[in-house]
Amino acid sequence: MRRVVVTGIGVVAPGGPRREEFWNRIVDGKPAMRLIDAFDPTPFRSQVVAACDFDPAAYGLSPQLVRRTDRFGQLAVAAADEAMADSGLDLRAVDRERMGVCLGSAVGASITLEDEYVVVSDRGQNWYVDHRYAQPFLYQALVPSSAATELAARFGAQAQAAVISTGCTSGLDSIGHAYRLIQDDEADVMIAGASDAPITPISVACFDAIRATTPYRDDPAQASRPFDAERQGFVLGEGSAVLVVEELGSALARGATIYCEITGYAARTNGYHMTGLRPDGVELGAAISDVLGQAGVAPDQIGYISAHGSGTKQNDRHETAAYKRALGTAAYTTPISSIKSVVGHSLGAIGSIEMAACALVLQRGVAPPTANLTTADPECDLDYIPLVAREVEARHALSAGSGFGGFQSAMLFSRLEEAA
Repeated sequence: MRRVVVTGIGVVAPGGPRREEFWNRIVDGKPAMRLIDAFDPTPFRSQVVAACDFDPAAYGLSPQLVRRTDRFGQLAVAAADEAMADSGLDLRAVDRERMGVCLGSAVGASITLEDEYVVVSDRGQNWYVDHRYAQPFLYQALVPSSAATELAARFGAQAQAAVISTGCTSGLDSIGHAYRLIQDDEADVMIAGASDAPITPISVACFDAIRATTPYRDDPAQASRPFDAERQGFVLGEGSAVLVVEELGSALARGATIYCEITGYAARTNGYHMTGLRPDGVELGAAISDVLGQAGVAPDQIGYISAHGSGTKQNDRHETAAYKRALGTAAYTTPISSIKSVVGHSLGAIGSIEMAACALVLQRGVAPPTANLTTADPECDLDYIPLVAREVEARHALSAGSGFGGFQSAMLFSRLEEAA
């Protein structure tokens, strides 16, 4: 079985334009939430978001790329540029036929699609829209593959360019798919991650309708409260994280800096409800147990868990039950936190952002806190690292995620020497 390692990390997240700023923000536990300023939020129940302060030109994105690419694609390009630079790969020496792309997204180019519909329908007044008013790159917005192909063209990747869209587990599943491709000898290097930019009126309205997002707006910094008894829902966010994942022998041969090894990945579907979760957490627990079995890691060897921790009662209690089911008594002593308390919930992107956090935890020995966790929900009685970061001796870091559609995924990163 070919072994797979992480050699590059790029992050564009709320409150942190690049990887190091993102890391400092989550370790400090300083939430990056604010009231919606991209459009008039007054008609909406939920008015707080976690938005990126993103200037495409500052990231070196050309006006032509910006014109043809939705914001979610621009975020992906910026994160991929940072990840590739961090990896130290010399593209002149890489066999491009052995390098691929796997990008996840839950809602794709939703900003462009909504903006263009407003124009061609004259703000919804015309049932038969006038296509003459549409921008010339509308097709790229329509197909979710646009961002993956943009990355493939940017770096000359000629192996598979895949798109993974499994709701809020897209970011985990995209890295998992890349991991499998390298294991199966279909590629040596994969540019893997996810991106989403869902802060649009229609997305906000959709989550309003099912009351998944928080109505709290008095102090935006306190709006995201995973595992807290006073939580009222999640905070919609945006962002991207891209990892360079590489076959171990290739990475060692070129002297790459290795963050960690991917030692397990598993996914389940609950076959239960489009948005509902079983309270016993059986499917997520099964995914976690599968991952540990693949890695040969005992529950008490996990040094840190990056929780899905969305801040809804249904998810937080389901996830807590899943940890207890999969880890047994070790669930009570394992440090766990939700970085959604700081960067919000960027739908498909968040899984990759959380895996970036796991890699950095293993490298730096510090676990970020769950911000705003002041009064724990009695039914969420695990060690969710309230308020203050903690030094950890983590040899293995787990991340778990749940997505609308019943998706349940888990992934394990390990220090390379421990996996060996």
